[in-house]
Amino acid sequence: DVSLSPNPALTFRTIGGILDFYVFLGPTPENVVQQYTEAIGRPHMPAYWSLGFHLSRWGYGSIDALKKTVDRMHYYDIPYDVQHLDIDYMERRMDFTYDKVNYAGLPEYLKQLKKEGMHNVVILDPFITKDEEPGTYRPYDLGEEMGVWVNNSDGTPAVGKAWPPGDSVFPDYTNPSTVEWWTQLCLELKDVLDYDGIWIDMNEPSNFLKGQFPGCAANNINNPPFIPTITDRSLAQKTLCPDSKTYLGEHYDTHSLFGWSQTEPTFNVVQQATGKRAFVLSRSTFVGSGKHGGHWLGDNFSQWRDMHLSIIGVLEFNLFGIPYIGADICGFNYNTTYELCLRWMQLGSFYPFSRNHNAEGNMEQDPAVFGKEFAKIARATLRIRYSLLPYLYTLFYESHVHGNTVARSLMHEFTTDQQTHGIDTAFLWGPAFMIAPVLEEATRSVDVYFPEARWYDYYTVLPSTWTKKYATVAAPLSKIPLFIRGGYILPEQAPATTTTKSRLNPFGLIIALDEQGEASGSLFWDDGDSIDTIEKENYFLAKYTFSKVSSNV
Repeated sequence: DVSLSPNPALTFRTIGGILDFYVFLGPTPENVVQQYTEAIGRPHMPAYWSLGFHLSRWGYGSIDALKKTVDRMHYYDIPYDVQHLDIDYMERRMDFTYDKVNYAGLPEYLKQLKKEGMHNVVILDPFITKDEEPGTYRPYDLGEEMGVWVNNSDGTPAVGKAWPPGDSVFPDYTNPSTVEWWTQLCLELKDVLDYDGIWIDMNEPSNFLKGQFPGCAANNINNPPFIPTITDRSLAQKTLCPDSKTYLGEHYDTHSLFGWSQTEPTFNVVQQATGKRAFVLSRSTFVGSGKHGGHWLGDNFSQWRDMHLSIIGVLEFNLFGIPYIGADICGFNYNTTYELCLRWMQLGSFYPFSRNHNAEGNMEQDPAVFGKEFAKIARATLRIRYSLLPYLYTLFYESHVHGNTVARSLMHEFTTDQQTHGIDTAFLWGPAFMIAPVLEEATRSVDVYFPEARWYDYYTVLPSTWTKKYATVAAPLSKIPLFIRGGYILPEQAPATTTTKSRLNPFGLIIALDEQGEASGSLFWDDGDSIDTIEKENYFLAKYTFSKVSSNV
């Protein structure tokens, strides 16, 4: 439990464990994150294509529905790089299979999309059905043979319930044999479905019961003296019993490491399978997860409040050293609305990880489904994102090498300005680009706080008269307010419908002068998806300075 008191103070209450305290002295918030990531591991360098727009949903239901969606995205020329496949692509929701009836021709279709310069990501869950006919489901048979499961306290495999038919067992990724098993199966899957990345879900681990069968034993590990205010006041609710055994120790001690322990082996096998930079997206994360994966903010709701909360989540995960972060655009649960989805597409165009994702049974919500006007606005906003990808990519380079945040609060840049400390309705890309979205229904203006600097309206390029004060900025339905901070040079590139195409386009520089008539910035560039280009020094880095007197490149 973490509680706030007005002193101000934070009180942490824990069920136990080893408590190591590290203090990072900053002095600036940005310095703190740099020092923290130096200790836990710097964030990975994402592939350039993964900074494009991603589309996903649980419940396309068939390859025909998927193709129809892809086609209308292309019809409206909406920038779009990555297609995700959720569990409905599988045969009966079983890992390492695909539905040869509803998704007949999927391997060929993925190859076709790749020829068109797109990429794809497939989902895998961390539970394996044990109830198929012996000899018919290799992932289980091989896992059983290699002894890769999380066990009960008596050493037999822990059996729970999840998406696949029958009952499921749970791979223990802290076990080197499990890593070998997982690697082998992911490599074999690549021969069937030509994936570019893997999305690992449900890896808390999630189990649909309270503990495994037949329930958790009555002991002080399963029922410790103190239990935080969690679901059902039970450590086993929707997961495994704390006295389950993993290779590293009892589940009581390793529960929070489950997703973390799955992320690195998945990252390594994606690199091995593709020969390119890995894309791994994990629902469960822990300290250091950013070194091998990104994250999305989980199953949100199609509500205005959730859209606002997503900004807080994005800023938090940048503090945690996981800057490749975003929320499900338009909301996952419930049906969205035209206006909510449009405003969310505008905000989500500036998440570091930009993906529209949706739950089974909900109305379609891809940006092409609402008709011409919506598509036009979504296209225009995503084209701004794509034009600024060289700047965003350079921020990820800074993050990978120095541990900087990519998306950051105004407080990070203007720490001494008390007004910035409570702002969670606007945020920055790096030091220089402010995003101030509309977060309320039927609203056509936004109150934006401008800290002390020269700010330029992104659309008109006019310098503002606002400084150190709030101003009401017009925000018609077609527009998200965006501002550039004076004193900075932002690299840009003519946008296109995929990064495969946009990377071939001409570059430009946005030079925004400060009050002294000066500006500086940088551009990091490499081939976008080769492994370890920075470590191998196979890249281009330019530093730009401009002053009224002279300019240097």
